[in-house]
Amino acid sequence: METPHVLVAADKFKGSLTAVEVAERVTAGLRRVVPGLRVETLPVADGGDGTVAAAVAAGFERREARVTGPLGTPVNAAYAVRDTTAVVEMAEASGLQHLPAGEFAPLTATTYGSGELLAAALDAGARTIVFGVGGSATTDGGAGMLAALGARFMDGERKPVGPGGAALAELAEADLSGLDPRLADIDLILASDVDNPLTGPKGAPEVYGRQKGATEDDIAVLDAALTHYASVLGPETAELPGAGAAGGIGYGALVALGARFRPGIEVMLDVLGFAPALARATLVVTGEGSLDEQTLHGKAPAGVAAAARTAGVEAVAVCGRLALPPEALGRAGIRRAYALTDLEPDPAVCMAQAGPLLERAAEAIARDFLS
Repeated sequence: METPHVLVAADKFKGSLTAVEVAERVTAGLRRVVPGLRVETLPVADGGDGTVAAAVAAGFERREARVTGPLGTPVNAAYAVRDTTAVVEMAEASGLQHLPAGEFAPLTATTYGSGELLAAALDAGARTIVFGVGGSATTDGGAGMLAALGARFMDGERKPVGPGGAALAELAEADLSGLDPRLADIDLILASDVDNPLTGPKGAPEVYGRQKGATEDDIAVLDAALTHYASVLGPETAELPGAGAAGGIGYGALVALGARFRPGIEVMLDVLGFAPALARATLVVTGEGSLDEQTLHGKAPAGVAAAARTAGVEAVAVCGRLALPPEALGRAGIRRAYALTDLEPDPAVCMAQAGPLLERAAEAIARDFLS
């Protein structure tokens, strides 16, 4: 019989455990049942928050830059570099985590700091930049990002328009001639788990605005402003998959920076070296906090399981809560899912005790698949 070799390639359990902690807990539980088991860990992310941490866990060097946060105040933002490849996570500069509790700024939040973070990656010598977008506090179509990189957005009096998406209603002229010339010589990969267009019923304001504090009136204002913005920069690009990612920062990257869109998990599996790790594995453990309908649309566990199935390696999943029937898991390539809520039905206790519960779930995996 082939010697078991388990690859743990799971995303974070949001609000409870980082992807690195998930891997540590799963490893501990597996080895409690099978001492000395060969376990390889490769924390993964799909382009959203946690992407830089996954890159660092895979051997990238963590760097920090002081940039402009979504409210205009300075924040510390991390990015990751290995050789001439950088991983930049827009949420590090412009994410919801930089907003004070209960405070939102849907109309004025800016992606300026994301542009500064891309510039920091260029300064570090990056020739390929994986730009993970998700978890944004912003809906400015990437205008702030482009301004930080040298673009100019002016109103009818040739004065700079203000920060945020709402101000783009006043846009009369966009001058992209001052964009950092280094951008022309790099490969910028827009890595996202969403393929929404910029505006309309499936666009950034309508689908994601509410989680950023937008009222129904705000959503209408933002949708109209972004539609006008796209009419100035290029309306065709606004319909492309990924244009609506992270409050429309995807549009800014596609229309002005020559970015190419790829599903975030596919990009990250390439960058993290997943294929050679998978080739060594006899079982893959993947997972995330909630396995639900969204998981099936480009989230990390679906990407990991699909790759495992293609390679003929069995995959199981761990999760905080499970909201998918067995047949949906099977179609995704997941043989079985182990939910922490099966061990502790109280969600609050489940989140507080996620680590120990996850070790118990991993023990069950070892008993079911390895012993």
